[in-house]
Amino acid sequence: MNVMIGRFILISLIAFVLPSEVASQLDIMPFPQSVKHGEGYFMIKDDFNVSLEGPGSHRLDAYVQSFKYRLGAMTGARILWQTLNKDKAAHLTITYGETADLNPAVDESYKIVVTRDKGISLTSRTDIGALRGLETLLQMVIIKDNKYVIQEAEIQDYPRFEWRGLLVDVCRHFIPIDVMKRIVQGMAAVKMNVLHWHLTEDQGFRVESKAFPRLHEKGSDGQYYTQEEVVSFIKFADSYGIRVMPEFDLPGHATSWLVAYPELGAGPPPQGLERYFGVFNPTFDPTQDEVYEFLDGFLGEMSALFKDEFIHIGGDENNGIDWDNNEDIQVFMRDNNIPDNHALQAYFNNRVYDILTRYGKRMIGWDEIMQSGLNKDIVIHAWRGKEKLVEAAQSGYQTILSNGYYIDLSQTAAFHYQNDPVTDDMPLTGEQLELIKGGEATMWSELVSKENIETRIWPRTAAIAERLWSDASVNDVDDMYRRLVYVSAHLEKAGSKHLKNRQALIRQLSERTMSHHLEYFLDWFQPLEGYARHGQKPRYTSYTPLTRSVDATNPDALNLWYMKAAILSGLNKGEWQLLELEVARLKAFLAESDSFKTMIAQNPKLSEIEELHKGFMSQSVEMLSLFSKLQEHEEPEDYIAYLKDRMGALEELSAAEIFLTYRNLIEWLIITMG
Repeated sequence: MNVMIGRFILISLIAFVLPSEVASQLDIMPFPQSVKHGEGYFMIKDDFNVSLEGPGSHRLDAYVQSFKYRLGAMTGARILWQTLNKDKAAHLTITYGETADLNPAVDESYKIVVTRDKGISLTSRTDIGALRGLETLLQMVIIKDNKYVIQEAEIQDYPRFEWRGLLVDVCRHFIPIDVMKRIVQGMAAVKMNVLHWHLTEDQGFRVESKAFPRLHEKGSDGQYYTQEEVVSFIKFADSYGIRVMPEFDLPGHATSWLVAYPELGAGPPPQGLERYFGVFNPTFDPTQDEVYEFLDGFLGEMSALFKDEFIHIGGDENNGIDWDNNEDIQVFMRDNNIPDNHALQAYFNNRVYDILTRYGKRMIGWDEIMQSGLNKDIVIHAWRGKEKLVEAAQSGYQTILSNGYYIDLSQTAAFHYQNDPVTDDMPLTGEQLELIKGGEATMWSELVSKENIETRIWPRTAAIAERLWSDASVNDVDDMYRRLVYVSAHLEKAGSKHLKNRQALIRQLSERTMSHHLEYFLDWFQPLEGYARHGQKPRYTSYTPLTRSVDATNPDALNLWYMKAAILSGLNKGEWQLLELEVARLKAFLAESDSFKTMIAQNPKLSEIEELHKGFMSQSVEMLSLFSKLQEHEEPEDYIAYLKDRMGALEELSAAEIFLTYRNLIEWLIITMG
């Protein structure tokens, strides 16, 4: 690697990632509800020890040991592993009232008091609250005067919403248990509390059924979780204070079910698992009693396996084609005064509801299930628009939001962060607002695999976690991005491989030649947003390798982060050193352009970015002049006029399913200085 660019990469990352020497605010996500800062600092030393006071919790006992290990790894301190009894003096005293069962209403509140001389106290009503507080403490560790310390503070904290979830689709691409465990560790690090496990789909049936073994034998390509793995995983997630809610998609998205049991379907038997992505015809026949006998056996088995209060039935995107073409179904509808497919699905849902209720489970489903006559203890999962959230609340249903949190669409953290489940303009009463229980980020897996799913989830989802935990007034996008760099490092320390896996892919792409240069280049690009990638030719399938340049880009271009932070430092504080460093990094990359161009030309995997590199080079010269004029301290209105004029000189560089973010930077500058 070129020494100059390597040096500047290192300096820049240190400037943004290491804890601040003069931190006057907490670099924490989610941000606590109430913080009072003190003047002094508590220093982390080798003899750091913990006292645990409460009724006894295996969950918390294990978490404290993990906390001490992580704290020691962060600080280099040889932390004492013995947890002290309450009669011994301790640097950290944890006091909790009860060992809680995981459910949506569990108390997750906690209080932290840090004093220079007396140490740290963490108090909570439940062991779950103590877990959340320990994650806050780990994020409070900073460096000051060449020592690891925690600033004196008093923190009162609790979640704004009780449901803070992450859906992981393991069907389009199978995600192994070890990756799922790392995702759970990341969720706990940012105080999320529901893992929504999407287990059945047209492309795969991913859980073992001992009652109906053909489901996983014929519907999984051999990629499924055994029941022993499921039990172990649920126990693992519980140890992090995270519920595991399964989803078995019904009545549509049913190819993997009907490959095994075609007689339960409404249309022609599927010839095999679906390899493409989209909405397909296979669906259950809601008029057969045999369907409900089958579902009774299956859901009874799954209800015993999954301990959570809820089972998600999906219920989305049933196109009704097989129902329309089935004469027996049409006769049934006429005989039973069922006017349309929506009403027929409501009939199906009510019968499934009766089954789940018999097994002590509550139903939750996507907003398509909301029909007249549906029982009010069902939860509506709004994904087609916020108006569905409002409609559900107005109709008396508890509801959660995923619309605006689809992290598979490669939208920015800012987009998700500004999507609040509750806004002032909602036509809801206070009682109806109480029915909005929170939200879920959704990681659909058409365009992710075990290699890159963590990179697509983190750190962006931390912004969603904050939106669902912190007060609505915590909404400064620039400060969110500033803290997101810190929380990315925190996530890595918690076990996530989102940084490591991306760098591994970049090394593979570059064949280890100029890999740091390729990383810097790709850090100026973002994947196409929304469903644009699905419109490419050839179509993506479950077999398509996800190892291209687009798979190594971030939905938030990292160089855009760094440049914005550097410019804000100059505009707000008059300190332009960070911008000078970022400009130096760009110039160092441009100086290596010929070598980088040659590397691309000799690498067939990178040929698709050759034209993008050419455009990047010409536009970078334009950007350098913009940065230079910014530092000349022109009047804001003059500089804004200049920016608007130069905007036209920048093309929308988009190819290889990625686009250059220079225009985004200029648009942000115009807004920031306007």
